[in-house]
Amino acid sequence: MLQKAYRPIDNAPLILFRILLGALIMAESFFSMFTGWVKTNLINPTVSLPHIGFDFLVPLPGIGMYVYYTIMGVFGLGILLGFKYRLSVAGFTLMWTAVFLMQKASYNNHYYLLILVCVIMYFLPANRYASLDVKNNPKLKSLSMPQWCAWIIIVQMTIVYFFATISKFYPDWLDGTFTGILFNRMSDYPIIGFLFKEKWFHLFIAYAGILFDGLIIPALLWKRTRNLALIASLIFHLFNSATLKIGIFPYFALSVVVFFYPPETIRALFFRKKPSLKNVDIPYYSSSKVLMYFFIPFFILQLLLPIRHWFIKGDVLWTEEGHRLSWRMMLRDKRGMTSFRIVDKKTNQELAYPINEKLTQKQLGFVATKPDGMWQMAQHIKKEFAQQGKEVQIFIDSKLAVNGKPYEVFIDPTVDFSEAKWDYFGHNDWIILYDADGKPLSK
Repeated sequence: MLQKAYRPIDNAPLILFRILLGALIMAESFFSMFTGWVKTNLINPTVSLPHIGFDFLVPLPGIGMYVYYTIMGVFGLGILLGFKYRLSVAGFTLMWTAVFLMQKASYNNHYYLLILVCVIMYFLPANRYASLDVKNNPKLKSLSMPQWCAWIIIVQMTIVYFFATISKFYPDWLDGTFTGILFNRMSDYPIIGFLFKEKWFHLFIAYAGILFDGLIIPALLWKRTRNLALIASLIFHLFNSATLKIGIFPYFALSVVVFFYPPETIRALFFRKKPSLKNVDIPYYSSSKVLMYFFIPFFILQLLLPIRHWFIKGDVLWTEEGHRLSWRMMLRDKRGMTSFRIVDKKTNQELAYPINEKLTQKQLGFVATKPDGMWQMAQHIKKEFAQQGKEVQIFIDSKLAVNGKPYEVFIDPTVDFSEAKWDYFGHNDWIILYDADGKPLSK
């Protein structure tokens, strides 16, 4: 394996992927501004709800976020052109990560995946051909790369698809309940919308999702099924792009296919002027410290994060604890009815708080259904009243319904959230758990 890992192969797949990734980053950056995403999620909100522990990351005022996203788009162009490649990748990764952390109401696993892939790309020699860096410094030019550079991307996508498959093995997915909820909302879709109401279609989508996620990597790796897997990928991802509106992810997933085809095939199709390695004497690459000391721990961590919810009390579909960073993508529909009762500690009088005026619609949905959103909002309310010289108690009345089931009490209404702590790695006891018969469990 080590000999194969350091075997030189044509670097055409990596070069092509760099170009596609840069183009997708540009598209994500500029479309986020033109479609109003930046305005809705970063400019309009008056209350900041970042990932816990990153309260210092707040959107820039005025037109600052438009400038911010423009700079990210320029970094994407730099990646596409291979200009100041490492600076471009590092700059975009840091800025994208900051945006990811500064708002949580629009959390998406695909945003997290883009961070991981950009971290990987920083360490790969993706600017050694067809780049402005090579034009400015011809000594950088290389026709090859070690085999492990392709393996790294394949391993990353294998982790994503593997855990996406495992997470679907639960009753509401297997019986089509969730896919029914998802597609019934789109029954007015042009031409094929009538199908979205049918139970058989809900089951078809549910099991097609399991089969695709579970088999796509092996099918792409096996030569006999590779072209069929490519066709299946095109159908699957373009359908998702058209119906689910999930940004650049479908196109990113398709771009990764270049690593599964023989490098010579990619070279012949996309870089016809590039010399073949068959005509060049390329020595084996020496061992790489970045592979041993960065990427192995990097992937071990990624294998641990998605299973952490198994070690936290309660069902992750209910508690949300351990949900993020685990490739649990589009698995449940959650509705919430949540209110905050604020009591002045000195006078024991209830105080009004205009939460509907303070939060955007997306933030209201986040605070109504996510325990960390409720906790963060309580801390924000506490801070606001403290600035007015008032010390308050905060109690939360919350009921949730998962996948169309009856509403159940979610939060212990006797807990004072002005004093409650957030356990980032374990279970928060103020979340009410239920047994198989629907009875609340004791703490």
